[in-house]
Amino acid sequence: MSTSQTVELSERPAELPGPKARHFVERDQRVMAPMGRVYPLVIDHALGCEVWDVDGHRYLDMTSGIAVLAAGHCHPRLVKTIQDQVTRFTHMAGTDFYNEPMIKAAEKLVSLMPGGAGWQVFYTNSGTEAIEASIKLARYVTGRQNIIGFYGAFHGRSYGSLSVTASKPRQREGFFPLLPGTFHTYYPNCYRCPINLTHPACGIACLDLIEETLFRTTTPPSEVAAIVVEPIQGEGGYLVPPEGALVKLREICDRHGILLICDEVQSGIGRTGKMWAFEHEGIVPDIVASAKGLGGGLPIGAMIARAELAQRWLPGAHGNTYGGNGLTCAVMHDVLSLVEEELMANAATVGAHLLAGLQALQAEFPQIGVVRGRGLMIGVEFIEPTSGVPDHDLAEAIMQEAFLNNLLVLTCGASTIRFCPPLVLTHAEADEAIERLRQVLTICVRS
Repeated sequence: MSTSQTVELSERPAELPGPKARHFVERDQRVMAPMGRVYPLVIDHALGCEVWDVDGHRYLDMTSGIAVLAAGHCHPRLVKTIQDQVTRFTHMAGTDFYNEPMIKAAEKLVSLMPGGAGWQVFYTNSGTEAIEASIKLARYVTGRQNIIGFYGAFHGRSYGSLSVTASKPRQREGFFPLLPGTFHTYYPNCYRCPINLTHPACGIACLDLIEETLFRTTTPPSEVAAIVVEPIQGEGGYLVPPEGALVKLREICDRHGILLICDEVQSGIGRTGKMWAFEHEGIVPDIVASAKGLGGGLPIGAMIARAELAQRWLPGAHGNTYGGNGLTCAVMHDVLSLVEEELMANAATVGAHLLAGLQALQAEFPQIGVVRGRGLMIGVEFIEPTSGVPDHDLAEAIMQEAFLNNLLVLTCGASTIRFCPPLVLTHAEADEAIERLRQVLTICVRS
């Protein structure tokens, strides 16, 4: 966005939350267990990238429900699919019976995997269940127990996925002991190198620690079933690994007969401008975990494994009551079709425009340390300008002030604001988001 462009912005609401929103928040607090809501948005209706609350305030949504609404709010094609399917049937236990939407959606998903064939799908209800299934399959087919993850990773909150998660202590606090045989190492982050080396001269040495340190001191590679990695680390700060990192990780796995599990729950389904974020490096994982954008807002996940692995799982070794739900699978098929036909390309084009506009803000605000991302998965990391250390308080203040200025964003990592809008985002909406963030920064850095 050129600095000469202007975007007409609505007036900041005089009172947030409004009276109706306060009423619903009070009702919620009486009956709902604490969940750590970030600000008092009470949604009434939405369309595309726009959300209206119960008091009539309009917001630009840069969260898409934590990267879920790939096709945006209430996409007319998906609305029609839901209406049509709900009059036929919604559920008939896909692990016990057959149905066409389940098969059709799996065929579509497999067609979008590397090679377009040779993969099989196991349906779940969520991303954490997809990771659980991936871990179970890896242990089952290798006969090994140990799993390696990365510091900063988030894979879910059920026990297996939580054991591989290493994002925030709060997520694990009070839940030990976790799954035995899980280990962690450093995720490649060239902006804040975990071992204080210079890229590219380092040769991505942080990954060498797997063989040079972890395998020599903690777990023999012959007992490692899988390495679980996010091709772009989500909750860890929207970290994009340097070119060659995933290739190197694939080589380590191949040398030691270890399966590579790619957690594409947040980064997949066209968000980065390709169907899967791992495609940017041309690697092929053994197992892929997917969810979030897969269901267009309905709860569905999937473990997609190379067929020679999935076929070794005897019937009954794993199951899921709601997996293969007719309604969610019908929507999943159309989400994947929309992503393939138009949304993936739009994410690449509009994402590049949004990235450039956010990077331009760095010249105005030294509190922005780095802007990074691919497609419509972009992180803006905030720092204390003189020291360069992450400024968590500023990032939190920006998120809150953004809400007061009709912009919905979320934090991740130590001090990063994430932009993961619906993949239907337009250039004009990207410009509006940039301009609203500029106004928010002006308020926050001068207050």
